[in-house]
Amino acid sequence: MAKSNLYTRTGDSGTTSLVGGERVKKNDIRLEAYGTLDEFSSFLGCVLSDPDCPEEVKGQLLYVQDMLFNFGGYLASAVPEGEHPPVWGLTEDDIPKLEGWIDALDEQTPKMNAFVLPGGCMLAAKTHVARSVCRRAERRIFSLADSEYVDPALIRYINRLSDYLFILARYFNFMKGVEEITWHKH
Repeated sequence: MAKSNLYTRTGDSGTTSLVGGERVKKNDIRLEAYGTLDEFSSFLGCVLSDPDCPEEVKGQLLYVQDMLFNFGGYLASAVPEGEHPPVWGLTEDDIPKLEGWIDALDEQTPKMNAFVLPGGCMLAAKTHVARSVCRRAERRIFSLADSEYVDPALIRYINRLSDYLFILARYFNFMKGVEEITWHKH
């Protein structure tokens, strides 16, 4: 039987290849950044797979997953000293498009004057998990940006994504008639 191409054995020593072939340790901050984007995309897949996820939202989330794959490739590429490459696939229209999605959902969702805790319906709970992983990805990208160039547009987009997911979770609870869980200081 022939060996599968799914495994290479080259990472067994704790290193992996970046785009271009440079080998780095698997706990390198660059890998933490793009690996967390991959994890984030996986949680978006959980939201997408929920039978209650509306078709319009599925289209938005699939677009976001495509963007995350672009971002992962960008972050998996070492940046030569002194260069400032733009993030792959992000256009000047993408952040305003994301903000438009946020505005549309916020307009349809009742206002809250309390801190919202994750939960509610299953779809909202999944969305809150994705949101929290998005925030972690943002922190990992900031850590990478401390040591080398990362396009600021990428950071802005990821920041907006977590805002989008917050209001999306609230929208899901509202559409299902599930009351938000709010924080009560004890």
